[in-house]
Parts: sequence; structure tokens; C-alpha cells
Amino acid sequence: MTTVRQRRVGKGTEAAEDQPSEERNVKPDGKVPSGGKLWNLLSVTLGGIIAISLGLLTSVYVATLHENDLWFSNIKEVEREISFRTECGLYYSYYKQMIQAASIQQGLHGLVYDNKTESVRTINILERMNVYQEVFLSILYRILPIQQYLDPVYFYIYTLFGLQAVYVIALYVTSWLLSGTWLSGLLAACWYITNRIDTTRVEFTIPLRENWALPFFAVQIAAITYLLRTHLQPVQERLTLMAVFIATFLFSLTWQFNQFMMLIQALALFILDCFNMLPTAKVMWLYIIQISALLLVCVLQFFNSMILGSLLISFNASVLIARTIQKNLKKGGLLNRLGKLILHVLLVLCCTLLINKFIKKILNLESDEHIFKFLKAKFGFGATRDFDANLYLCEEAFGLLPLNTFSRLSDTLLLYVYIFVLFLMTVAALIVAFRNLSDSDQVQCMEETEECTVTLKPDAAYNLIHTVLFGCLALSTMRMKYLWTSHMCVFASFGLCSTEVWKLTLKCIHLYTSQRTHVIKYSIPIITLLYISYKFWPGIMDELAELREFYDPDTVDLMNWIKSNTPSTAVFAGSMQLLAGVKLCTGRTLTNHPHYEDKNLRERTKQIYQIYAKRSPEDVYRILRAFGTDYVILEDSICYERRHSRGCRLRDLLDIANGHIMDGLGENEPDLKPSLYPRFCEEIKKNLPSYTIHFTRVFQNKTFHVYKLAKHK
Repeated sequence: MTTVRQRRVGKGTEAAEDQPSEERNVKPDGKVPSGGKLWNLLSVTLGGIIAISLGLLTSVYVATLHENDLWFSNIKEVEREISFRTECGLYYSYYKQMIQAASIQQGLHGLVYDNKTESVRTINILERMNVYQEVFLSILYRILPIQQYLDPVYFYIYTLFGLQAVYVIALYVTSWLLSGTWLSGLLAACWYITNRIDTTRVEFTIPLRENWALPFFAVQIAAITYLLRTHLQPVQERLTLMAVFIATFLFSLTWQFNQFMMLIQALALFILDCFNMLPTAKVMWLYIIQISALLLVCVLQFFNSMILGSLLISFNASVLIARTIQKNLKKGGLLNRLGKLILHVLLVLCCTLLINKFIKKILNLESDEHIFKFLKAKFGFGATRDFDANLYLCEEAFGLLPLNTFSRLSDTLLLYVYIFVLFLMTVAALIVAFRNLSDSDQVQCMEETEECTVTLKPDAAYNLIHTVLFGCLALSTMRMKYLWTSHMCVFASFGLCSTEVWKLTLKCIHLYTSQRTHVIKYSIPIITLLYISYKFWPGIMDELAELREFYDPDTVDLMNWIKSNTPSTAVFAGSMQLLAGVKLCTGRTLTNHPHYEDKNLRERTKQIYQIYAKRSPEDVYRILRAFGTDYVILEDSICYERRHSRGCRLRDLLDIANGHIMDGLGENEPDLKPSLYPRFCEEIKKNLPSYTIHFTRVFQNKTFHVYKLAKHK
């Protein structure tokens, strides 16, 4: 098991504040005073410099934490590779494979015709996995004159840490665009850094797909926020649409869960469009961009069927069809429009399900069925004995968001501010939505219209629904909290620096004046920044001063033994998390791996995991040999697992799936029966003749037991 230990000493623009303020700086002839132009230019320049500086500081910060936690610069190459745990190691192995290939063409050929990731099968890695970033980075490393100065692993991790700068700058810019002041962006960035435990995990899961994708997702949100501003010039609109497309494409290319995140985004656009809170033309363009980006990724991934069968493509196509049919959706009185709206929603949902069912039927697609089984069981639509669904249900990362998350977010004041802003904006959104439905002939009211006391700009409306939907996702699934918490920083800082929010608040308590609003929107954020700096700066300094060291001697011994004592063509079976490290450190062939988005692989993994079930040695031997296995690795941490409670241990999931009674005290379902055989991983260690005829132990330490399979004729 990989751990860290205490390190031993001595080892070798500001843009215009809001629309009215822009108008106040304009002369009667329509020209902006030269003094105002100069001030705006200086403010934008200063805001931009602060954004870039904060982005770079964040990159240095997470890189330093990574170095201090592992002493990465001092450990051996095998230890560095072991530190890329589980699926991280699998993804990094393809970067390493491309670097070590004789040529770029040979490296690409090895990925397209890969026979080492899954034994007795040849698969296309570029189709199955989102590893184009590793391909691009390896090619870049080969063609740049940096090999003598920078190891491949450092080029890789520095790129990921560099993307954190892009991430923070995008969050900063989004908040700035929403509020009109770069002070809001500064506060968003500071909250992102001080809430690092809940906003990113890049420093200890570097190659994880989300660490590549989320910076591009943040850029996309910033571009959408700018696109939804009013009075954009046609050239500005076209350039912004191009930026949205590029960011959406890069996000889709780098993460296999892209379609689910963009489906939530499409739902946000759909809700706002139904209530006439966004320009319909821009919403339609965003739907088309999502489909186009995903189809382009589909082509690059050799027509990956999981993308073609995604709900996102079916939903977006259904919305476009429904809008073509229902052209007068936004005309009529309240009851008339509500009736049309309900019909529109039903039409879209029915079309989505029909199109998706048709595509999956044509393509015979079952790659994502485990996700829907998991969701069905998670939200209480019936218990399941499905091994794959239970494997997700029992993982903490796929459980509900822990309550201590809110405690940490409260310490930085982020949660309190977020709830305050969310409440006010939600009330404003409900009022605006009702007004839009009640009077379809009314032109979108502006702040200067005396009749309208509550307004909500399109960019703010989008970010409101975005944060609500992704908040629901995070609350239900802890692993997805990073999509929400980073946007929390943006949304809370925007509200704290927003003229509209404070204007609405002060009007509610009958204290509104423009001067008071102006003072509050700057003083409160500055006080908040001072509080954050005072409370958290010492802790950050202590964190940067703490030195630890990577320590996992058992895994290092295992990898060194495999490299020295087994042929390069040997096939290894074991847990999918460990085998990812085996592939990276030794280059040996695997029977299974952690990239779970394939039905055949899921069935294969369940079969391989019978080594931890109550099965006869003959059954286990037959299963392993069917996948060409030469060696099997057993882990005590799985065989005698205590991390999960009874019913969620891997051996329990296997027993339930096999119809066997679970070990230990506790209830069992009435139809479960005792197994005829003892647990394989325990019994094999007794060296009984029925086991030694098939398996010979060739390596052992405190954590791992490696057995070689006999080759019977």
C-alpha cells in the first residue's frame, strides 16, 4: 500500500462596473472621455496582471506541495511511477510508451493495435480511452530540444500544474465578467486556493482525466458568460463562439465523462430558454457547438460508440427538433404559455428517449449500462446484486458529499456568502421567470426601466442554474464536487462584488442609495480578503514547510522482482488498481485494468476477481488460463479487507454476486447459500496439493503473494 512518511533529515480589468456606470462615463455625443478610457485601460491591465500572477502562483503552490509530500526529485524512477496510483498509472503508461517508442509512427501504431493492456485481445487505445493529451505531450517532448534538461516525467507533471494556472485565470475572468470588477476575480482565486482540499486534487492524482479537462471546462464557462452579455458586436460574437467551441472540444477530448457534464450544462440552457431568460439564438448555437465538439471527438476516437449513444447528442437533437416544430413557444398568456411549455418538455423528453434507444439498438451499445444500473440503485429504485453497480455504490467517492465538507467551506466564509448570494439570485430568477411567462409581449426590461425593480442578466442567470445543477450533482456524488466547489468560488465572489445583488438587498431593507451600494460592494470583499489572508496565510506557510517522503517498499520490491524475474511477454492477473502500476513500471501484459467503460472488460474483471471469492482451485485456474494468465498477484489488503464494512468488502460483493453467504457476523439474504469451497485467496496459502498442482508461489512479502500458473497440456 502506498503511503507517505515524515522525511528523514540528511538523506542524500477592472472593466466597467455595470451597464449604468458605463453609460455615466459616456458624453452626450456618444464618446467616452479620454480620462475614463485611460482609467479603464489601467484597471484592465492591473486586473490582467493580477490574474496571471495568481494563476502562476497556484501552479507553483501545488507543484511545491507535490514535491514536499513525496520528495519527488529524490526518489527512484520506479517510486515516481508507483506514486501515480490506480488509473493514473495506466494513463501515464501510454505517455511513457510513446516516449520510449523508436519513432512517433511506431508509438501511434502501438496504441492503435495494443495487445498488452488486455491479454488475448487487441484493442485501440485511442478509441477506448481519452489519451490524446498523452500523445500530444509525448510528441511535443520528442520534438522540443529539452531532453537534456528535463526528464519526461517532469515535462508531464509541470504541464498539468501549468494547467492549474489556466484554471485559476478562467475562474478569475468569469467572476470579473459577472461582477464588472477584477476584485471579484481576486476573491474567487483566493477562495479557490484556501479551499484547495475541496476544489482540486491535482497534487496527488496528477494524470487523472479531470485534471486535464476541468481547466478547459472553466475556460468554456468564461466564454459562455461573455457570449451571453448584451450588445456584443457580430465579430465579438463569432470569436466568442469559436472560443466556446475550442474549449468544449478540448474538454470533451480529455475526459470520458464529458457527455454527462455537458448534458447537465444543456439542461441548464434548456431551463433558461424555456423561461425566456436567455437569447434563443445563442442557446441554439451552444447546442450545436456541444454536438459538433462531441462528434469531432467521436471521429478522433475512431467512432467510439459510447459517444454516439450518449444522452447529450439525443437531448440536443431533440431540443432542436422540438424548437423547429413549436415556433410560437414564447407567445400567449400565462396559462397558454404554461401549456405550451409542458408540451415542449414532454416532447423533448420523449424524443430524447426514442432517439437514444434507437441509436443504442442500431449500435448494440452496452458500454454505459453500468452507470445507469448504479444510478438506479443509488437513488432507491430497487436493490441490486449487480457486481459493477455495487462496486461503485460501495466506494466513498461515489457516495453522498460528507458533512465535513461544509464545515471546511464555512471556515473560509465561502459557504455563508454562497448561500446568501444563491438565495437572492434564486428569488430574482423566480420573479423574472414568472414575469416573462406572464407577459410575453414585454420587451426584456433593463435596469433603467422604472417598472422593473428586479432584473437578472443572461450571464448571471446561466451561472445561477449552472451552480444549482452542479451543486445537486456534487451533493449526490462526492467525486463530482470539484465541478461545483470551484464554481462556488466564482459565484460567491461575483455576488459579493455585484451592484445588482447589493442593490436588491438594500432595497429590501429600504436603505438603498447608489453611494451606499458602491461603498459596500468594495468594502465587504476587501474585508473578506483581509480575513482570509489573516486566518489562512500562516497555515499555508506551515503546509509548504512540511516535508514528507514517499514510502512503499513492498510495492517497489514487487515491481523490481517482476522486471528481473519474469519474461517481458508474461501476463499478470490481479486487482485492476495494482495492475495499472504493473503495466507502467514493468511493461508486462495485463488481464484487466481500471478503465471500466467497456462491457467486456467489466465481465473480464468480475471473472478475474474470483481469486478473492469462494471458488475451487480448478475453477480459478480455468478462468485465469482462459485469459492467458502466467502469474496472479494476491493482495492481503483485499483478501482480509477491513476498510469497508460488511457487505461492501470486495469479497462480500463477489459472494453476493455468486449467490454465497458472506463472511462474519450479520444478516444474509434468505436465498444466499453456503459455498462448497473455502475462499481461494486464503486457502491457496496453505500449499494444499489441490492448489500446488496448479499454482506455485514465486514471490512473497508482507503485502503481496505472486503465484505462477502451471501450463497443463
